[in-house]
Amino acid sequence: MDKTTSGVYGLDPLLGGGFPKGRNILVSGACGTGKSIFSIQFLYRGVLDAEEPGIFVTFDEMPEKIRQDMLNFKWNLKEMEDNELLAIVDATSARAGVPSEEEHAILPGQLEMDKLLVDVLGVARSIGAKRIVFDSIPAMATQLDNEGAIRKAILKVSYILSRSGLTSIMTSEIPEQTLGSSTAMQFSKYSVEEYVADGVILLNFLGVGSGATRTLYIRKMRGTSHSMEIHPMEITDKGIVVKKIEEVFK
Repeated sequence: MDKTTSGVYGLDPLLGGGFPKGRNILVSGACGTGKSIFSIQFLYRGVLDAEEPGIFVTFDEMPEKIRQDMLNFKWNLKEMEDNELLAIVDATSARAGVPSEEEHAILPGQLEMDKLLVDVLGVARSIGAKRIVFDSIPAMATQLDNEGAIRKAILKVSYILSRSGLTSIMTSEIPEQTLGSSTAMQFSKYSVEEYVADGVILLNFLGVGSGATRTLYIRKMRGTSHSMEIHPMEITDKGIVVKKIEEVFK
């Protein structure tokens, strides 16, 4: 199976060479675990390392705030946008019911799933995108009335993305949890995302307070062998770096 780089330092060797191309990956974690950074890094390094343009569909944050935050890693998203290598689709303004000044935006009142997918895939075609991120599923689902409708929408998004040939990431927020406890692990908000996705990556914290360590766990990845261990990771000035266990716990 063809692979493409995840863009996350240290992760590709754990995936047998990277993400399987054209597959849908779920990245789940509690608040502050690095889901958005992971997703932007996937797109940013995808342009630089694999010459694969990408799209970031944001339901949570305003695009300008995302651009500013990513400058902390010296990631100039605006430059990539100007060169049509990256597009940020603003769905946050539509959720708030206010107009957007962004070039690519979902209009208020037009968050219906079929229309949204048509608009987003139109942007993908316009820049020749090979990668796409939906951030996040819980925010996207706030417009829907019940969990049955939410699950149907998640299935539709996953199916359409798979048919499009884009390598995609969907993010989902979950409660903070203790790995290895007697409580069943949770991998998604609605307990359906992990089944329709081709891969599941869980971001978490190990420990509390100043002694806490961020961790990454590959729960599944169809089409490739992968590590089954829990790996420490760090958010550095160049983005997320997945470490070997012996590098952190000496």
